Amino acid sequence: MAALWEIPAVQTLTWALVKVLIILQVMLGVVSYLIYAERKICGHIQARTGPNRVGPFGLLQPIADVLKLLMKEEFIPANANKVIFHIAPMLAVFPAIVTFAVIPMGPSPMFVVTDINVGLLLFMAMSSLGVYGITLAGWSSNNKYALLGGLRSSAQMISYELAMGLSTIPVILMAGSLSLVKIVDTQAGWFHPFGLQFISLPNWGIFQAYLFLPFVIFLITAFAETNRAPFDLPEAEGELVAGFHTEYSSMKWALFFLGEYMNMIVICSIAITLFFGGWHGPFTDKLPVMWLVWYLLKLAACLFGFIWVRWTFPRLRYDQLMGFGWKVLLPASIVNVLIAALWLYGKGPH
Repeated sequence: MAALWEIPAVQTLTWALVKVLIILQVMLGVVSYLIYAERKICGHIQARTGPNRVGPFGLLQPIADVLKLLMKEEFIPANANKVIFHIAPMLAVFPAIVTFAVIPMGPSPMFVVTDINVGLLLFMAMSSLGVYGITLAGWSSNNKYALLGGLRSSAQMISYELAMGLSTIPVILMAGSLSLVKIVDTQAGWFHPFGLQFISLPNWGIFQAYLFLPFVIFLITAFAETNRAPFDLPEAEGELVAGFHTEYSSMKWALFFLGEYMNMIVICSIAITLFFGGWHGPFTDKLPVMWLVWYLLKLAACLFGFIWVRWTFPRLRYDQLMGFGWKVLLPASIVNVLIAALWLYGKGPH
């Protein structure tokens, strides 16, 4: 065993598995209390209290919810495709877990599972896979309302993935790499905007003039990719009973929402990696623990924004949703790629 442990490949694989298990356990805990946070925030927005009965301040509400879902009866439609019916909820969760393997949550290599030179491409691939869980759930249920919800999701995600992918190209041009670790490293340090020596800003993507519009496009498409209001058309309870998960119950029903909240955390992590310097921030060079503080603060602010938007804006009509994606976001993202390329070409080698 000692000789086996001395092999570098075995050490690397073992350490990666340990980090994956830690991330998985932390993610499950964070998701539980992210749902609690959303219920409390929406309660505040709507002038009501939110969960406040189970435990102090309602802090044990997530545990009560899990126990309730575990004890609920599981119903499977008689004519459903049972194999795919069981697999679909797992497909909704799997891509989010895989994506976290390439997100740098701190200095490399300790706080990233694996640094591959196509990390951003892996994120785009996994986000594309997410639609399969929803679409197959709708189809396998043998329910026309669920099928319509799944088809809506397919059209919506395909439409908005194009704009999301194009919005990341200026970031790739800036970093010269698809590695998320390299993209974060290029945003370290400070710069003087417009050559003004008395003003210093963090070298984050959001402060670069040619990356502001890509950030806006990425943020809008992120809501559509995670099926969050005002882009939650795959569910659309008022029109489709409950959308793609109409026939699901118990923990299989819960897995879809577990996947939704996991995807929220992943896409917020990608957003701060691409546009907000990842774990970089003031004082990280003097106080090593500050990288964790900055990462968590940025992640919390982004998640709060998702929750705030959901309980503020009304749902779009489906034709508005598709028209906005194809007629506004896609052309804007294409134009911005050209602008960013010309901007960086004008600056010369960097």
